[in-house]
Amino acid sequence: MQLNVGDLVRLRKPHPCGNTDWKIMRTGMDFRIQCLGCQHQAWISRVKLERQIKEILHQNDKQ
Repeated sequence: MQLNVGDLVRLRKPHPCGNTDWKIMRTGMDFRIQCLGCQHQAWISRVKLERQIKEILHQNDKQ
């Protein structure tokens, strides 16, 4: 799955604030993602993130 910094994704499980939409802040082996509801940032492994993604809302064309 091709994910870049700035992409917006919707995850399967909601954050405690109730929001399911996240922005990718950093990529690599681990991803840093930011909740679009409360601005909380969290680290998540690539494998776990790819399993949790329900849909990609907006994808930056960074080439």
